Amino acid sequence: MTEPDLLSRHRAVLPEWLTLYYSEPIEIVGASGRHVTDSRGRRYLDFFAGILTNALGYDVAEVRDALRAQLDTGVLHTSTLYLIRNQVELAERIAKLSGIPDAKVFFTNSGTEANETALMLATQYRRSNQVLALRNSYHGRAFATVGVTGNRGWSASSLSPVKVSYVHGGYRYRGPFSGYSDADYIAACVEDLRDVLTTTTSGDVAALIAEPIQGVGGFNVPPDGLFGEFKQVLDEEGILFVSDEVQTGWGRTGQHFWGIEAHGVTPDIMTFAKGVGNGLAIGGVIARREIMDCLRANSISTFGGNPLATAAAAATLDYLLDHDLQSNAAELGERLLRGLRDIGDAHPVVGDVRGKGLMIGLELVVPGGSRPSERAAGIVLEETRSRGLLVGKGGLHGNVVRLAPPMTLTAEEAEQALRILGEAVAVADREVGEAQRPDR
Repeated sequence: MTEPDLLSRHRAVLPEWLTLYYSEPIEIVGASGRHVTDSRGRRYLDFFAGILTNALGYDVAEVRDALRAQLDTGVLHTSTLYLIRNQVELAERIAKLSGIPDAKVFFTNSGTEANETALMLATQYRRSNQVLALRNSYHGRAFATVGVTGNRGWSASSLSPVKVSYVHGGYRYRGPFSGYSDADYIAACVEDLRDVLTTTTSGDVAALIAEPIQGVGGFNVPPDGLFGEFKQVLDEEGILFVSDEVQTGWGRTGQHFWGIEAHGVTPDIMTFAKGVGNGLAIGGVIARREIMDCLRANSISTFGGNPLATAAAAATLDYLLDHDLQSNAAELGERLLRGLRDIGDAHPVVGDVRGKGLMIGLELVVPGGSRPSERAAGIVLEETRSRGLLVGKGGLHGNVVRLAPPMTLTAEEAEQALRILGEAVAVADREVGEAQRPDR
Protein backbone atom coordinates (compact mmCIF):
# COMPACT_ATOMS: atom_id res chain seq x y z
CA MET A 1 0.00 0.00 0.00
CA THR A 2 1.31 3.46 -0.91
CA GLU A 3 1.40 6.41 1.48
CA PRO A 4 -1.28 8.35 -0.52
CA ASP A 5 -3.62 5.36 -0.16
CA LEU A 6 -3.01 5.22 3.59
CA LEU A 7 -3.47 8.99 3.87
CA SER A 8 -6.84 8.77 2.13
CA ARG A 9 -7.96 6.05 4.54
CA HIS A 10 -6.62 8.06 7.49
CA ARG A 11 -8.67 11.09 6.50
CA ALA A 12 -11.79 8.97 6.04
CA VAL A 13 -11.84 7.45 9.52
CA LEU A 14 -9.72 9.67 11.81
CA PRO A 15 -10.52 13.20 13.06
CA GLU A 16 -9.72 16.26 10.96
CA TRP A 17 -8.01 17.81 14.00
CA LEU A 18 -5.47 14.98 14.24
CA THR A 19 -2.35 16.78 13.02
CA LEU A 20 -0.08 15.26 10.38
CA TYR A 21 3.32 16.66 9.42
CA TYR A 22 4.37 17.41 5.84
CA SER A 23 2.53 18.15 2.61
CA GLU A 24 2.98 14.44 1.86
CA PRO A 25 2.74 12.67 5.25
CA ILE A 26 5.06 9.72 5.79
CA GLU A 27 4.61 6.29 7.36
CA ILE A 28 7.54 5.11 9.47
CA VAL A 29 8.01 1.36 9.06
CA GLY A 30 11.50 0.71 10.40
CA ALA A 31 14.01 2.21 12.82
CA SER A 32 17.43 1.70 14.39
CA GLY A 33 19.59 3.94 16.53
CA ARG A 34 18.65 7.55 15.76
CA HIS A 35 17.33 6.77 12.27
CA VAL A 36 13.91 5.84 10.93
CA THR A 37 12.83 4.52 7.52
CA ASP A 38 9.59 5.32 5.74
CA SER A 39 7.43 3.02 3.60
CA ARG A 40 9.25 4.14 0.45
CA GLY A 41 12.62 3.15 1.83
CA ARG A 42 13.80 6.69 2.62
CA ARG A 43 16.01 6.93 5.70
CA TYR A 44 15.94 9.90 8.07
CA LEU A 45 17.91 11.14 11.06
CA ASP A 46 15.21 11.64 13.69
CA PHE A 47 15.47 14.91 15.59
CA PHE A 48 12.05 14.78 17.23
CA ALA A 49 12.10 11.27 18.74
CA GLY A 50 8.38 10.57 18.66
CA ILE A 51 7.75 13.93 20.39
CA LEU A 52 10.64 13.45 22.87
CA THR A 53 9.50 9.93 23.72
CA ASN A 54 12.17 7.71 22.18
CA ALA A 55 14.82 8.96 24.58
CA LEU A 56 17.29 6.19 23.75
CA GLY A 57 16.43 5.96 20.08
CA TYR A 58 15.23 2.80 18.38
CA ASP A 59 15.82 -0.93 18.64
CA VAL A 60 17.80 -0.71 21.88
CA ALA A 61 18.88 -4.20 22.90
CA GLU A 62 18.53 -3.63 26.65
CA VAL A 63 14.93 -2.43 26.33
CA ARG A 64 14.07 -5.12 23.82
CA ASP A 65 15.46 -7.81 26.15
CA ALA A 66 13.46 -6.47 29.10
CA LEU A 67 10.28 -6.55 27.05
CA ARG A 68 10.99 -10.05 25.79
CA ALA A 69 11.64 -11.31 29.33
CA GLN A 70 8.28 -9.94 30.45
CA LEU A 71 6.53 -11.35 27.36
CA ASP A 72 8.00 -14.75 28.14
CA THR A 73 6.15 -14.80 31.47
CA GLY A 74 2.84 -14.57 29.61
CA VAL A 75 1.76 -11.70 31.90
CA LEU A 76 1.13 -8.52 29.93
CA HIS A 77 -1.60 -7.13 32.15
CA THR A 78 -3.11 -7.67 35.59
CA SER A 79 -4.34 -4.17 36.71
CA THR A 80 -3.52 -2.38 39.95
CA LEU A 81 -5.91 -4.66 41.83
CA TYR A 82 -2.92 -7.00 42.12
CA LEU A 83 0.68 -6.52 43.21
CA ILE A 84 3.02 -5.75 40.29
CA ARG A 85 6.66 -6.23 41.18
CA ASN A 86 7.96 -4.16 38.25
CA GLN A 87 5.69 -1.31 39.29
CA VAL A 88 6.78 -1.30 42.94
CA GLU A 89 10.48 -1.47 42.09
CA LEU A 90 10.21 1.33 39.53
CA ALA A 91 8.21 3.50 41.93
CA GLU A 92 10.90 3.07 44.60
CA ARG A 93 13.56 4.28 42.18
CA ILE A 94 11.59 7.22 40.82
CA ALA A 95 10.54 8.37 44.29
CA LYS A 96 14.19 8.48 45.33
CA LEU A 97 15.30 10.25 42.14
CA SER A 98 12.57 12.88 42.50
CA GLY A 99 14.08 14.54 45.56
CA ILE A 100 10.58 14.99 46.98
CA PRO A 101 10.62 13.99 50.66
CA ASP A 102 8.54 10.96 51.67
CA ALA A 103 7.36 10.62 48.07
CA LYS A 104 4.80 8.27 46.61
CA VAL A 105 4.26 7.49 42.91
CA PHE A 106 1.10 6.82 40.90
CA PHE A 107 1.49 5.47 37.36
CA THR A 108 -0.63 6.51 34.40
CA ASN A 109 -0.57 5.91 30.65
CA SER A 110 0.42 9.40 29.46
CA GLY A 111 1.47 12.89 30.43
CA THR A 112 -2.08 14.14 29.97
CA GLU A 113 -3.37 11.58 32.45
CA ALA A 114 -0.53 12.36 34.85
CA ASN A 115 -1.35 16.07 34.82
CA GLU A 116 -5.06 15.36 35.25
CA THR A 117 -4.20 13.32 38.34
CA ALA A 118 -1.92 16.04 39.69
CA LEU A 119 -4.69 18.62 39.35
CA MET A 120 -7.16 16.30 41.06
CA LEU A 121 -4.76 15.74 43.96
CA ALA A 122 -3.93 19.43 44.36
CA THR A 123 -7.55 20.62 44.26
CA GLN A 124 -8.65 17.91 46.67
CA TYR A 125 -5.77 18.51 49.07
CA ARG A 126 -6.35 22.26 49.11
CA ARG A 127 -10.16 22.01 48.84
CA SER A 128 -10.13 24.61 46.06
CA ASN A 129 -10.78 24.54 42.33
CA GLN A 130 -8.55 27.54 41.63
CA VAL A 131 -5.35 26.90 39.67
CA LEU A 132 -2.57 29.11 38.38
CA ALA A 133 -0.87 28.31 35.07
CA LEU A 134 1.59 30.03 32.75
CA ARG A 135 0.67 31.82 29.58
CA ASN A 136 1.54 29.83 26.44
CA SER A 137 1.62 26.58 28.43
CA TYR A 138 0.48 23.11 27.34
CA HIS A 139 -0.42 20.33 29.76
CA GLY A 140 -2.46 17.79 27.77
CA ARG A 141 -5.64 17.13 25.85
CA ALA A 142 -8.12 16.05 28.55
CA PHE A 143 -10.74 18.20 30.29
CA ALA A 144 -8.78 19.76 33.16
CA THR A 145 -5.46 19.86 31.29
CA VAL A 146 -7.03 21.72 28.37
CA GLY A 147 -8.50 24.03 30.99
CA VAL A 148 -5.03 25.01 32.26
CA THR A 149 -3.41 25.18 28.82
CA GLY A 150 -2.50 28.79 28.07
CA ASN A 151 -2.20 28.47 24.31
CA ARG A 152 -5.30 29.14 22.22
CA GLY A 153 -4.14 26.84 19.43
CA TRP A 154 -4.45 23.87 21.80
CA SER A 155 -7.49 24.98 23.82
CA ALA A 156 -10.42 23.13 22.28
CA SER A 157 -12.96 24.34 24.82
CA SER A 158 -13.44 27.13 27.34
CA LEU A 159 -15.26 24.71 29.63
CA SER A 160 -13.18 23.46 32.55
CA PRO A 161 -13.53 21.78 35.95
CA VAL A 162 -11.04 24.30 37.38
CA LYS A 163 -10.92 28.09 37.52
CA VAL A 164 -7.59 29.11 36.04
CA SER A 165 -5.63 32.36 36.19
CA TYR A 166 -2.59 32.83 33.93
CA VAL A 167 0.71 34.42 34.92
CA HIS A 168 3.74 35.59 32.95
CA GLY A 169 7.02 33.70 32.91
CA GLY A 170 6.91 31.11 30.16
CA TYR A 171 7.42 32.86 26.81
CA ARG A 172 10.25 35.32 27.18
CA TYR A 173 10.93 36.22 23.51
CA ARG A 174 7.58 37.98 23.17
CA GLY A 175 5.56 39.88 25.73
CA PRO A 176 5.86 42.93 27.95
CA PHE A 177 9.09 41.82 29.66
CA SER A 178 10.97 40.56 26.59
CA GLY A 179 13.83 43.05 26.75
CA TYR A 180 14.51 42.70 30.48
CA SER A 181 17.65 41.32 32.09
CA ASP A 182 17.29 37.97 33.88
CA ALA A 183 16.98 39.64 37.27
CA ASP A 184 14.48 42.24 36.06
CA TYR A 185 12.49 39.61 34.19
CA ILE A 186 12.19 37.45 37.32
CA ALA A 187 11.21 40.47 39.42
CA ALA A 188 8.54 41.52 36.92
CA CYS A 189 7.08 38.00 36.74
CA VAL A 190 6.99 37.69 40.53
CA GLU A 191 5.22 41.04 40.75
CA ASP A 192 2.73 39.82 38.14
CA LEU A 193 2.16 36.62 40.15
CA ARG A 194 1.36 38.61 43.26
CA ASP A 195 -0.96 40.88 41.28
CA VAL A 196 -2.81 37.93 39.72
CA LEU A 197 -3.28 36.34 43.14
CA THR A 198 -4.69 39.61 44.49
CA THR A 199 -6.95 40.51 41.58
CA THR A 200 -8.19 37.30 39.93
CA THR A 201 -8.45 34.77 42.78
CA SER A 202 -10.15 34.52 46.14
CA GLY A 203 -6.79 33.69 47.71
CA ASP A 204 -7.27 30.01 48.48
CA VAL A 205 -5.61 28.77 45.27
CA ALA A 206 -4.87 25.05 45.00
CA ALA A 207 -1.70 25.04 42.91
CA LEU A 208 0.45 26.55 40.23
CA ILE A 209 1.32 24.13 37.43
CA ALA A 210 4.27 24.93 35.17
CA GLU A 211 6.61 23.34 32.65
CA PRO A 212 10.25 24.18 33.50
CA ILE A 213 10.69 24.59 29.73
CA GLN A 214 7.54 25.01 27.68
CA GLY A 215 7.37 22.18 25.15
CA VAL A 216 4.50 22.61 22.71
CA GLY A 217 4.79 26.36 23.34
CA GLY A 218 8.13 26.41 21.51
CA PHE A 219 10.85 25.23 23.94
CA ASN A 220 10.71 28.50 25.84
CA VAL A 221 13.34 28.74 28.57
CA PRO A 222 12.78 31.07 31.55
CA PRO A 223 15.77 32.39 33.50
CA ASP A 224 17.15 29.95 36.06
CA GLY A 225 15.72 30.73 39.48
CA LEU A 226 12.34 32.04 38.30
CA PHE A 227 10.33 29.21 39.80
CA GLY A 228 12.34 29.36 43.00
CA GLU A 229 11.12 32.93 43.41
CA PHE A 230 7.59 31.86 42.49
CA LYS A 231 7.73 29.12 45.13
CA GLN A 232 8.47 31.68 47.87
CA VAL A 233 5.27 33.54 46.97
CA LEU A 234 3.28 30.31 46.77
CA ASP A 235 4.55 29.14 50.15
CA GLU A 236 3.29 32.33 51.77
CA GLU A 237 -0.24 31.27 50.82
CA GLY A 238 0.16 27.50 51.18
CA ILE A 239 -0.27 27.05 47.42
CA LEU A 240 1.18 23.85 45.95
CA PHE A 241 3.69 23.88 43.09
CA VAL A 242 3.32 21.24 40.35
CA SER A 243 6.27 20.77 37.99
CA ASP A 244 5.22 19.27 34.65
CA GLU A 245 8.33 17.26 33.72
CA VAL A 246 6.70 15.35 30.87
CA GLN A 247 9.21 16.78 28.37
CA THR A 248 12.01 18.04 30.64
CA GLY A 249 12.59 14.96 32.79
CA TRP A 250 15.23 12.20 32.75
CA GLY A 251 18.25 14.41 32.04
CA ARG A 252 17.17 15.80 28.67
CA THR A 253 18.03 19.39 29.62
CA GLY A 254 21.64 18.36 30.27
CA GLN A 255 22.13 20.56 33.31
CA HIS A 256 19.91 18.53 35.63
CA PHE A 257 17.96 15.28 35.81
CA TRP A 258 14.72 17.24 36.28
CA GLY A 259 14.12 20.59 34.61
CA ILE A 260 12.92 22.20 37.84
CA GLU A 261 16.30 21.68 39.50
CA ALA A 262 17.62 24.69 37.56
CA HIS A 263 15.42 26.82 39.79
CA GLY A 264 16.73 25.60 43.14
CA VAL A 265 13.37 24.35 44.35
CA THR A 266 11.69 21.05 45.16
CA PRO A 267 8.10 20.95 43.92
CA ASP A 268 5.22 19.49 45.91
CA ILE A 269 4.14 17.40 42.94
CA MET A 270 5.93 16.32 39.75
CA THR A 271 4.51 14.66 36.68
CA PHE A 272 6.42 12.59 34.12
CA ALA A 273 5.89 10.53 30.96
CA LYS A 274 7.38 10.28 27.45
CA GLY A 275 11.11 9.49 27.58
CA VAL A 276 11.14 7.04 30.47
CA GLY A 277 9.21 4.44 28.45
CA ASN A 278 11.32 4.84 25.29
CA GLY A 279 8.18 4.30 23.23
CA LEU A 280 6.03 2.35 25.71
CA ALA A 281 3.00 4.20 27.06
CA ILE A 282 3.74 5.26 30.63
CA GLY A 283 3.37 8.38 32.76
CA GLY A 284 3.01 9.18 36.39
CA VAL A 285 2.74 11.52 39.34
CA ILE A 286 5.18 11.92 42.24
CA ALA A 287 3.95 13.71 45.35
CA ARG A 288 4.53 14.02 49.06
CA ARG A 289 2.80 11.25 50.99
CA GLU A 290 0.11 13.46 52.57
CA ILE A 291 -0.82 14.90 49.16
CA MET A 292 -0.87 11.56 47.33
CA ASP A 293 -2.95 9.96 50.08
CA CYS A 294 -5.49 12.80 50.37
CA LEU A 295 -8.15 11.14 48.20
CA ARG A 296 -11.01 9.61 50.15
CA ALA A 297 -12.56 7.54 47.39
CA ASN A 298 -11.62 4.27 45.76
CA SER A 299 -9.47 4.40 42.65
CA ILE A 300 -7.47 2.14 40.36
CA SER A 301 -5.55 2.40 37.11
CA THR A 302 -6.46 -0.38 34.74
CA PHE A 303 -3.39 -0.03 32.54
CA GLY A 304 -1.18 2.45 34.42
CA GLY A 305 2.11 0.90 35.52
CA ASN A 306 1.38 -2.40 33.77
CA PRO A 307 4.08 -5.10 33.80
CA LEU A 308 5.21 -4.51 30.22
CA ALA A 309 5.48 -0.70 30.39
CA THR A 310 7.26 -0.73 33.74
CA ALA A 311 9.73 -3.37 32.53
CA ALA A 312 10.60 -1.13 29.58
CA ALA A 313 10.83 1.94 31.82
CA ALA A 314 13.19 0.22 34.26
CA ALA A 315 15.47 -0.82 31.40
CA THR A 316 15.34 2.69 29.93
CA LEU A 317 16.21 4.24 33.28
CA ASP A 318 19.12 1.83 33.70
CA TYR A 319 20.45 2.76 30.27
CA LEU A 320 20.06 6.50 30.86
CA LEU A 321 22.01 6.34 34.11
CA ASP A 322 24.60 3.74 33.12
CA HIS A 323 25.54 5.65 29.94
CA ASP A 324 25.31 9.11 31.56
CA LEU A 325 23.06 10.39 28.79
CA GLN A 326 22.48 13.58 30.76
CA SER A 327 26.11 14.55 30.13
CA ASN A 328 25.77 13.63 26.47
CA ALA A 329 22.70 15.87 26.23
CA ALA A 330 24.62 18.74 27.82
CA GLU A 331 27.66 18.39 25.55
CA LEU A 332 25.88 17.90 22.24
CA GLY A 333 23.14 20.35 23.12
CA GLU A 334 25.75 23.06 23.60
CA ARG A 335 27.33 22.13 20.26
CA LEU A 336 23.96 22.37 18.52
CA LEU A 337 23.13 25.70 20.17
CA ARG A 338 26.45 27.20 19.03
CA GLY A 339 25.96 25.98 15.49
CA LEU A 340 22.35 27.13 15.31
CA ARG A 341 23.27 30.58 16.60
CA ASP A 342 25.87 30.82 13.85
CA ILE A 343 23.13 29.92 11.37
CA GLY A 344 20.87 32.54 12.95
CA ASP A 345 23.55 35.20 12.71
CA ALA A 346 23.75 34.57 8.96
CA HIS A 347 20.00 34.45 8.30
CA PRO A 348 17.57 37.14 9.53
CA VAL A 349 14.68 34.67 9.28
CA VAL A 350 15.91 33.24 12.62
CA GLY A 351 14.56 35.48 15.37
CA ASP A 352 15.67 33.45 18.36
CA VAL A 353 17.64 30.31 19.22
CA ARG A 354 17.00 28.93 22.69
CA GLY A 355 17.08 25.74 24.69
CA LYS A 356 18.91 23.51 27.11
CA GLY A 357 20.52 20.19 26.39
CA LEU A 358 18.74 18.29 23.63
CA MET A 359 15.65 20.50 23.79
CA ILE A 360 16.15 23.38 21.36
CA GLY A 361 13.84 25.82 19.59
CA LEU A 362 14.41 28.05 16.55
CA GLU A 363 11.87 30.85 16.36
CA LEU A 364 11.42 31.96 12.77
CA VAL A 365 10.32 35.47 11.83
CA VAL A 366 9.77 37.64 8.79
CA PRO A 367 13.27 38.97 7.95
CA GLY A 368 13.75 42.54 9.03
CA GLY A 369 11.68 42.32 12.20
CA SER A 370 10.24 39.98 14.78
CA ARG A 371 6.85 39.21 13.20
CA PRO A 372 6.31 35.43 13.51
CA SER A 373 6.53 33.47 10.27
CA GLU A 374 4.67 30.17 10.32
CA ARG A 375 5.46 29.89 6.62
CA ALA A 376 9.20 29.91 7.33
CA ALA A 377 8.81 27.12 9.87
CA GLY A 378 6.80 25.12 7.35
CA ILE A 379 9.53 25.57 4.74
CA VAL A 380 12.21 24.38 7.18
CA LEU A 381 10.06 21.37 8.09
CA GLU A 382 9.74 20.36 4.43
CA GLU A 383 13.31 21.19 3.45
CA THR A 384 14.85 19.20 6.31
CA ARG A 385 12.65 16.22 5.50
CA SER A 386 13.72 16.32 1.83
CA ARG A 387 17.35 16.24 3.02
CA GLY A 388 16.87 13.32 5.41
CA LEU A 389 16.17 15.02 8.75
CA LEU A 390 12.94 14.96 10.76
CA VAL A 391 12.27 17.91 13.10
CA GLY A 392 9.26 19.18 15.03
CA LYS A 393 7.22 22.37 14.87
CA GLY A 394 5.29 24.31 17.50
CA GLY A 395 5.01 27.59 19.33
CA LEU A 396 2.11 29.92 19.96
CA HIS A 397 2.26 31.11 16.35
CA GLY A 398 3.35 27.81 14.77
CA ASN A 399 6.69 29.39 13.87
CA VAL A 400 9.14 27.48 16.08
CA VAL A 401 11.19 24.56 14.80
CA ARG A 402 11.62 22.10 17.67
CA LEU A 403 14.71 19.89 17.96
CA ALA A 404 14.74 17.02 20.46
CA PRO A 405 16.74 14.03 19.16
CA PRO A 406 17.29 10.84 21.12
CA MET A 407 19.72 11.39 23.99
CA THR A 408 22.09 8.82 22.46
CA LEU A 409 22.86 11.29 19.66
CA THR A 410 26.44 11.23 18.38
CA ALA A 411 28.70 14.16 17.50
CA GLU A 412 28.71 13.10 13.84
CA GLU A 413 24.91 13.09 13.75
CA ALA A 414 24.79 16.52 15.39
CA GLU A 415 27.08 17.90 12.66
CA GLN A 416 24.94 16.27 9.96
CA ALA A 417 21.82 17.88 11.41
CA LEU A 418 23.48 21.31 11.59
CA ARG A 419 24.47 21.08 7.93
CA ILE A 420 20.92 20.18 6.88
CA LEU A 421 19.35 22.81 9.11
CA GLY A 422 21.69 25.46 7.69
CA GLU A 423 20.61 24.59 4.16
CA ALA A 424 16.92 24.52 5.10
CA VAL A 425 17.04 27.84 6.97
CA ALA A 426 18.80 29.43 3.97
CA VAL A 427 15.89 28.38 1.74
CA ALA A 428 13.35 29.77 4.21
CA ASP A 429 15.32 33.01 4.55
CA ARG A 430 15.39 33.48 0.80
CA GLU A 431 11.77 32.56 0.08
CA VAL A 432 10.20 34.46 2.98
CA GLY A 433 12.50 37.44 2.41
CA GLU A 434 11.68 37.61 -1.30
CA ALA A 435 7.97 37.54 -0.51
CA GLN A 436 8.45 40.78 1.46
CA ARG A 437 10.05 42.72 -1.40
CA PRO A 438 7.98 45.73 -2.55
CA ASP A 439 7.76 44.46 -6.16
CA ARG A 440 6.13 41.27 -5.00
